[in-house]
Amino acid sequence: MAPLVIVVVVTLVLLGAGAAGVRVLRPWPVPVRGGLAAMFTATGVAHFTGMREELVNMVPAGLPAPGFLVALTGVLELAGAAGLVWQRTAPWAAGCLGALLVVMFPANVTAALDGRWTAFEDQLVPRTAMQVVFLTATLAVVFHHWLARPGRVRAGRRGTGESPA
Repeated sequence: MAPLVIVVVVTLVLLGAGAAGVRVLRPWPVPVRGGLAAMFTATGVAHFTGMREELVNMVPAGLPAPGFLVALTGVLELAGAAGLVWQRTAPWAAGCLGALLVVMFPANVTAALDGRWTAFEDQLVPRTAMQVVFLTATLAVVFHHWLARPGRVRAGRRGTGESPA
C-alpha cells in the first residue's frame, strides 16, 4: 500500500504546487512523473534494504538466481526513477518501467497466492488494482509525450496546412 500512497501523495503535492504558481509543475505529466519517480525510488531502494528477503521469496520458483533478479529489478527501478525526472528521457523511462511492471507481475501473483501475507493490500485483487494504477500512470506519460510531439498533426487540423497549437 505504501507505493500507492507515495505516488498519489507526491503527485497531488506537485499538482498543488503547479496550481499555486510553480510553472514547471503545471503540465499534469510533470507531477505524475514526480509521483512515479518517488514511488519507484522507494520500491527500488527496498530491493536492497529491509524488504529484500521478502522480495527474493516472491520470485516465482521456476526463475533462476532470485537474489540477482531482485537486485537487477531494483537497479532498473532506480534508473527508471532517475529517467522520469528528465523530460528528454521521461517517456522512455515510463515505457520501460511500464514493461517492468508487466514482467514483474507474476511475482505479485506468487506472493498473493502462496498465503504468506494476510494483509488486505497483499491479496491478489488489491495488488492487481495497484499495479493497474501504476501501469496506467506510466502509459499516460508515454502517450502524452507521443501526442505532444512537435510536428504531430492533431485530428481536426488534417489537410488545413496549420501546425498544431
